[in-house]
Amino acid sequence: MENSKKIQVGLLVLLAGLLVANMFGGGFKSWFGKSEGDKIREAAASMNNAGMVSAAPTDGSYNGGNGNIPGTNVNVADAPTGPTTTIKYESDRFDFGSTDEGEIIKHIFKFKNTGNEPLIISNAKGSCGCTVPTWPKEPVPPGGTGELKIEFNTKGKPGRQSKRVTVTSNTVPTETFLEISGEVRGKEQPAAKGE
Repeated sequence: MENSKKIQVGLLVLLAGLLVANMFGGGFKSWFGKSEGDKIREAAASMNNAGMVSAAPTDGSYNGGNGNIPGTNVNVADAPTGPTTTIKYESDRFDFGSTDEGEIIKHIFKFKNTGNEPLIISNAKGSCGCTVPTWPKEPVPPGGTGELKIEFNTKGKPGRQSKRVTVTSNTVPTETFLEISGEVRGKEQPAAKGE
């Protein structure tokens, strides 16, 4: 009976250790070898060696491409590991004026690669779920132009609005910011009974 309790305690300690390893740091990979992310990065590296282009570094610094720390609104952008370039927007702000709540505001931010290397946009993220960016997935050659489309859903957003889109690319700095703003007129509240 004594050995049985020792085995149970040992198993609990092992499970607690695995849980702690998963919560803080390298997950289970430090206990059991390569993580799934490591395997994917190695596969991407082998494709790069076969002549394919990838914006993801293969040195383990890639954070999954989303640039966001889960559960927060804090972006983490890795420094570019390859050649860098520069980006120039025609305008980095758009004021849509005034609109009714429920409308979807659409705007296109035009940009130019003003550097000497291909421009690779790896991510674009709105400051909230109501702001959705779409960006070119292919590299933009030096001197080339591109468009980053933004849709802002005003449903449930009455009042003065200012939404930011963070663009992550192989530029210095790695993050540039676009802003869409304006006034959203709220829907009329239904009249109270008896009025």
